[in-house]
Amino acid sequence: MDNSLLVSLSHQIAAYRAIDVIANNIANASTPGFKRESAKFEEYVADMNPAEGQTGTQQISFVKDAGIVRDSSQGQLNQTGAPFDLAINGKGYFAVQTPQGLRYTRDGHFSLDAAGQIVNSNGYVLQGDGGAITITPDDGDIRIAPDGTVSGRTGQLAKVRVVDFADDAALTKEGANLYSTDQAPTVPAVLDIRQGALEGSNVQPVLEISHMIEVMRAYEATATLSKNQQDMQTDAVEKLGSMPAA
Repeated sequence: MDNSLLVSLSHQIAAYRAIDVIANNIANASTPGFKRESAKFEEYVADMNPAEGQTGTQQISFVKDAGIVRDSSQGQLNQTGAPFDLAINGKGYFAVQTPQGLRYTRDGHFSLDAAGQIVNSNGYVLQGDGGAITITPDDGDIRIAPDGTVSGRTGQLAKVRVVDFADDAALTKEGANLYSTDQAPTVPAVLDIRQGALEGSNVQPVLEISHMIEVMRAYEATATLSKNQQDMQTDAVEKLGSMPAA
C-alpha cells in the first residue's frame, strides 16, 4: 500500500476514535457526576520502504492513539430536594460496595432499598466509616451534615465515607460511573457534602457538538484525499493497460 494511504488511514482512525469519545460525552451530558473525556493522540514516526520514485528509507509520520484524558473539574451543583441525593462540593469520591469490591463515584443519586440501606441506582451500597449505612423507620427524617454525619430522630447513625486520591487521572473507569484504583484512599482536607443536591456532568453539549463538527470535517478531508489518491492510481493503471503492446 502507498505510504500516503497509510498515513491517511491513521488520520481517519484517529478521527473515528475522537468522534466516539465526543459522542459518549454528549450521551452523558445529563449523567450526575460524569466527567468529560477527550482522546489523546501522539505522533509516531516510522521508517518505511520507499515508494515509487523515492530512494532510501523514508520517515513517515503517523497518528498514534495515546489513550483518554479525563477532565476532573467539578460540575454544577443542582438542587433536587430528595433526602438521599448527595453532592460533593470540592474534592472526593463516594465509596460503594460492588460484587467486585469497593468502587468510587461522584454520582450521588442514592435512595433506600428494601433493607433500609442507602444504595445507588445500580443497587450498590453506599459505605459509611463503619460499612453499610442502614436506616430504620424509627429514625424519622434523615439529615446529612456537610461533614457526612448521618442523623435521625434517635441521634447520630453513621458517617458517609468520602475518600480522595493523590492522582485522579490514575483512576480506572469501570462503567456505570464508577472508578477503581490501586491507590491508597485518603481523607479530603475539606469535606462539604450537600444533601438534596446532585453534581451535574461537566460536559458542555454546545462545545462538544462544535468539536465533533471540526473532527468530522477533518475526517472527510482526509477521506477525500485518500479517495483522490486511489482514483489517480486506478486511472494510471487503466491508462497503462490501454496502451498497445510493443
